[in-house]
Amino acid sequence: MRIESPWLNQLGGLLGSAAVRAWMGTLDYKSALYDPSLDPASAACVGQKIYIFWHEYILFPLFLRGHCNLAMLLSRHRDAEMLSHAAYHLGFQFVRGSTRRGGVAALRELVRRSGRMHLAITPDGPRGPRRRLAPGAVYLASKLGLPLVAMGFGFDRPWRAASWDRFAVPRPYARARAVVSPQIAIPPDLDRAGMEHYRGEVERLLNRLTLEAEAWAEAGSRKIDQIHTERRTAPLASSLRGSAANGSGSQPTNPS
Repeated sequence: MRIESPWLNQLGGLLGSAAVRAWMGTLDYKSALYDPSLDPASAACVGQKIYIFWHEYILFPLFLRGHCNLAMLLSRHRDAEMLSHAAYHLGFQFVRGSTRRGGVAALRELVRRSGRMHLAITPDGPRGPRRRLAPGAVYLASKLGLPLVAMGFGFDRPWRAASWDRFAVPRPYARARAVVSPQIAIPPDLDRAGMEHYRGEVERLLNRLTLEAEAWAEAGSRKIDQIHTERRTAPLASSLRGSAANGSGSQPTNPS
């Protein structure tokens, strides 16, 4: 169902963010990181990065890693309007656009944000094909000289929506697992053949990490160096400043 009213989209985003907090807050989160300093919530995370993960698992980082100086690319399609408001309330800035709609403007905005923020991209969104990596993230990493970080997520036997990405809805109190790659350096000034080579390599890696996280979540086993992962929350003062700015009609900004 598409909602045309901006006010209803804003209200839906607010209610949606509350539902995400309540539902996702019941899960058991554990992560395995090849390099713990790549966690955007870590004080050891230095320099900007481009984080990529499949669209079907967007609830995982949306709940855990708000208020981590992240700008998320979201489609300009009306279906993503409410999601953009929910992302704001969960502590993300966002850029609207995709390869199909608003691509040039979105690219310019991502370039501008990358000077001071991490970027988060679902490289198979907004319309698929499922788990097929579009070249945009690789192009952006090559152009900006920023590393990619692939994030594989998995829930224990989630419910699946009848959508193009088989969107994953975790069962309450289920296991949620993340397997995160090392930094992936993409050479500058890639030609078309080079772009396709790295696109395929990154796609295979992200699929492997996702399958590993899914199997880990379902098995309930332990991994060497696994860590319990906590949700990042905003300081109270920052939240109040963000609320005041939003109430005055200012452009929403990340409280971080």
